[in-house]
Amino acid sequence: MNAVTVPLQTGKMLAEIEGPIGWMIFNKPERHNAVSLDMWEAMPEIVDRFESDPAVRVIVLKGAGTKAFVSGADISQFEDARASREANEQYDRISERASRRLAECSKPVIAMIRGWCIGGGLAIALCCDIRIASEASKFGIPAARLGLGYGAPGVKKLMDIVGPSFTKEIFFTARHFTAAEAQGMGLLNRVVPDAELDAYVRNYCATIADNAPLTMRALKRTVGELVKGPEGDLAAADKLVKACFDTQDFIEGRRAFMEKRRPVFRGA
Repeated sequence: MNAVTVPLQTGKMLAEIEGPIGWMIFNKPERHNAVSLDMWEAMPEIVDRFESDPAVRVIVLKGAGTKAFVSGADISQFEDARASREANEQYDRISERASRRLAECSKPVIAMIRGWCIGGGLAIALCCDIRIASEASKFGIPAARLGLGYGAPGVKKLMDIVGPSFTKEIFFTARHFTAAEAQGMGLLNRVVPDAELDAYVRNYCATIADNAPLTMRALKRTVGELVKGPEGDLAAADKLVKACFDTQDFIEGRRAFMEKRRPVFRGA
């Protein structure tokens, strides 16, 4: 299946549409895909493009090459982009916007992790709905080795997934964890042999793409509001749930079930 390339302002990020999959690719393999400011800025643009295309049913993030998903923030930029409190706040605003756009995307988002997934790379993976990694992948947050403070939103995102104790261990030790350890913490949904990662993710996406898009949108919004606790807008989520019953997809799902055939959902 041929991929359609989406034009972007930077070559350090790639966006490709291949069938039902929108691929967001971190394209700086010479620096193990360390994420720079222009890469953060491109991420919301890519999500907007994929979300607006009804043919795209699932979004997958991956790193170029075989060494890393994202090895962290590009430290070489710190002297300029994060040299002062004001510059650092600007950097944080841009990276937080990208993270928020990923997390709030209405379509399923998968992190396909091969190799290093460190610091900012792990923060990006945490914004995804599902994380699938190769057995040789490594994970960690080296903030304590860099003297960086880590804001509450980022800490909460990790803690919501792995719990308080593992969150402290990850930060306190600043060490690299294996894929098996990360899965044991609940950080990863699946760990597969490196040679099988691409095929596994593609098959996974095919399964998701066969399902009703509006059902997944409603479920994703509901989960997102529930994790907010008392501040969650469950009424907004409930509107999306109820809207599913007024769609042609709901009719198609019922008919396909009765006719014992595979449903064909249109997202409407």
